[in-house]
Amino acid sequence: MNPLDPTLSIVSRCSFLKGLTPDECQVVVEQARPCHIRQGEFFFHQGEPATTFYILVEGQAKLTQINPEGHQVIVNYIGPGDGLGIIVVLSNMDYPIAAEAVEECHALAWDKLTTRQLMQRYPQLAINGMELIAQHFASLQERYHQLVTQRVEQRIARTLLHLVRQFGQKTPEGVRINMPLTRQDLAEMTGTNLYNVSRFLSKWEQDGIVKSSRKRITLCKPHDLVVIAEDLEPVIRNR
Repeated sequence: MNPLDPTLSIVSRCSFLKGLTPDECQVVVEQARPCHIRQGEFFFHQGEPATTFYILVEGQAKLTQINPEGHQVIVNYIGPGDGLGIIVVLSNMDYPIAAEAVEECHALAWDKLTTRQLMQRYPQLAINGMELIAQHFASLQERYHQLVTQRVEQRIARTLLHLVRQFGQKTPEGVRINMPLTRQDLAEMTGTNLYNVSRFLSKWEQDGIVKSSRKRITLCKPHDLVVIAEDLEPVIRNR
């Protein structure tokens, strides 16, 4: 078996490579350099010149941003098959966010010149890159809309459901978010404070909706969390 095959199967899931044939994906992978980022180290920092585009092969990374008030906000978490740093395709741009490995990560990396050359060779990559950038901006707009229009409890519930879709793992107790996640992390993701996150998680634990321990959160009653996230009327069950 070609030693690149396992990596290729993961990297080809990235929307950056959407529409390319397996042979074309192989060429793109062969132009990359492998890199290893230890837990707690950064792929890049906010404000640094954007020089490299990455696709995660193993591990998980946290995307953060310092807002104008000086507070850190968690923008998203990403896992294998996700790309980061696509801003490299734009001229003279800095990274608008930082990317930190929350566990040991292995990735493929393409420098700016190589990325642009591949886009010239395969125009579909340029289209995909622009779509990725557009999705990032749309995501930021949606987060701003949520901060303005949604209650804190809704935002926390929606964030947990989003993370379960990304990193959910079925267990006898429910669906566990299979990544390190502290209450402070949740506060930074939802634009609130540690007190509010602790208050709602404690309430949900008492109601049997979630269970949290050792930086892990399990959704025991996902439907009940959907009701909170969507601000729906709870279903009254006959006793």
